[in-house]
Amino acid sequence: MQEVMAIIRMDMISKTKEALSQAGFPALQAMKVMGRGKKKVDFALIESIMTGQHVSSPLVAESLTEGHRLIPKRLLSIIVKDDEVRKLVDVIIEINQKGHPGDGKIFVMPVLDSIRIRTGECGDITL
Repeated sequence: MQEVMAIIRMDMISKTKEALSQAGFPALQAMKVMGRGKKKVDFALIESIMTGQHVSSPLVAESLTEGHRLIPKRLLSIIVKDDEVRKLVDVIIEINQKGHPGDGKIFVMPVLDSIRIRTGECGDITL
């Protein structure tokens, strides 16, 4: 078993849940998280504003404050069988990849066991 953790944009959660369900992955956990990536402030943009040049793009304006700001995201956690990981990852990428910084990140980690509390069953049968 593997745990696939995906950090995605808040506005992509509905599309992602729908695509995962259609692909055969209806079970997931989701939580709101705050974070930031490696993106740095472009000081040349700050200098252009200081000299009176107008910044009209919201993406440019956002990048000015990106250095210290935490961005709201969604963290999905999905446990799947080993042979389903690639399919799951491909679905997440297909829906969330827009070609921009902040599209998200996926982590895959091994899960040693799973136990259904109600019955005490262990292993893949619990998925």
